[in-house]
Amino acid sequence: MDARRSATRITAALLSSLCLASCGGNGSTNHGAVPASPQLRALLQQRIKHVFVIVQENHSFDQYFGTYPGAENYGTALAKAHGLKQWDPIGKQYVSPYKITDPDINSAPTNARAFQEAAIDGGNMDNFVNGEELYASSQPITPPNPNGVTTATAATQKYGLMTMANYDCDTLPFLWKYAQTFTLFDNYFQADTGPSSLGNMEVFAAQIGQTEAAQGGQASNQNASAIGDPLSNDDDPAYGPFSKDQQTPQTYATMPVLLDPTADGTVASAATSGQYPNIIADLQAEAGSGRPSISWGWYQEGFTGDPNQGLPDYSAHHNMPQYFDYITQNNAFWQNVHGTAALDAAIVGNALPPSGVFYIKGGNDNPYGWKPAAATTPTADGAGTVAPGTYVGDDDHAGSGSSDHQLGEAFVAHWVNEIANSAYWNDSAIIITWDDSGGFYDHVPPPSFESCPDGNPCGDGPRLPMLVISPYAKNGAIVHDLNDSNSVPKFIETVFNLPALSSLPDEAKYMPQGPRDGNAQLGDLTGAFDIAKLSGGAAPISAAAASIPNYDVFPPAMSCKTLGLTPIAIPTTPPAGYVPRAVIRRMPAGAEKDD
Repeated sequence: MDARRSATRITAALLSSLCLASCGGNGSTNHGAVPASPQLRALLQQRIKHVFVIVQENHSFDQYFGTYPGAENYGTALAKAHGLKQWDPIGKQYVSPYKITDPDINSAPTNARAFQEAAIDGGNMDNFVNGEELYASSQPITPPNPNGVTTATAATQKYGLMTMANYDCDTLPFLWKYAQTFTLFDNYFQADTGPSSLGNMEVFAAQIGQTEAAQGGQASNQNASAIGDPLSNDDDPAYGPFSKDQQTPQTYATMPVLLDPTADGTVASAATSGQYPNIIADLQAEAGSGRPSISWGWYQEGFTGDPNQGLPDYSAHHNMPQYFDYITQNNAFWQNVHGTAALDAAIVGNALPPSGVFYIKGGNDNPYGWKPAAATTPTADGAGTVAPGTYVGDDDHAGSGSSDHQLGEAFVAHWVNEIANSAYWNDSAIIITWDDSGGFYDHVPPPSFESCPDGNPCGDGPRLPMLVISPYAKNGAIVHDLNDSNSVPKFIETVFNLPALSSLPDEAKYMPQGPRDGNAQLGDLTGAFDIAKLSGGAAPISAAAASIPNYDVFPPAMSCKTLGLTPIAIPTTPPAGYVPRAVIRRMPAGAEKDD
């Protein structure tokens, strides 16, 4: 190991002990789950009827909230124990977290499983810059940038440096306002080390195929190009529309199996012998449960319903129902998958069902006509960068050809405003999270769970931002309880009094290699809620407090100053070699923009 890295290396055990004493004021990493009391569960089941799950793309907690006052941030003992610096071997310099204000960056680190494992470095969290530069050096650089630089070494430093770039309320004020008004989680992790598909799958199924891997039929060797289970990459679903390599059909239980016993019965009774063998017992058990059906829907920009065609902003590997044979092949389930316009119409038209769960995904080319600040034609300038204002995606995905981050937070504000100003505000919970860390730095060592076939843990990965918005949320609270992506299914199960996916017959026999929603170490997001508000002893948060006027004006007028927030101070000068909008791309020609 390079001496400059080893000089600042701290063992995972020491970091963990430091965190026990200081993280978020409550020992973030070791705080553990705090089960909901019977009273809290009962009140949530009485009050919450509509759950909206907005899943954005590719940012770590530190990148968005590492300077948020009172959180497990860069000012804690744990953060200081790291020295808050990482070695850049190309630039021969140490790099500390630094603030940027450009919301339209498009160079970004990789979120590949191999890189994330290297960056975490067994819990030392000390190999983000170096690991990214090594990873990027091994990838094809296409096309060459306008300056003619084609060597991997010259091209890859900017990706390593970008791992340490941070935003605050001057660039993303809406997200900070939500944290200030509602509830922020600072001990919430991506449930796997790996790219977008994995994190999206966890909030939908509480696993990435460990059940099928345990059966021995589809175990993956976890190579970057491998298909099979557990999922390890962003291969497209087995069913269209798609644009690249396809994954094997997934057949384990998902949230719709718990939510809709009527559909379960339809699919189970229609199945012929040997069809969907890994899910039939689950479907039959739920069909006979006697529970009423709870509506659900997956709403994603660019989805048209045509198996041969998605719109330009559509990323098939973000559409989780599309991975499952028993969902795509049965209209009893598949009729619940739509474009986002259908949910807009239902909320505004007061046409939602009495209760339900609604997953919401953005895309690469927003349908609202939003244009970033300094919008220009998408051509490269002479410095080898893309002009600001080029990218109109709203799913918050960092990377070449993707999203402007102020458009990303406007996407969130669009939905929060719409829900807050609807008939559904008084019985709603809005969950806002991100599917993976995008390769960006976070200083908190993640917990480890069961082993994947490659010998590394099947999670957790780095911390992610997590916000809960509801009239019954705690005001300006920071929850330190241990949660991860599987806590989203756990919350839905709590609200609607459902069994855990891990308890179903086709999953239970393979535990713990299966859904993690039954894992007592993990919370269920209920720490976000105020019993006094739920019970009527305190006034709920008003819809006006949730609404953000002029959210679609870029850049926004809101800032740290207008919010009255003072972030933790970090450098505002990027390190030498920083390039904000590099044209150089690691994606092969013809690959879709969003990975």
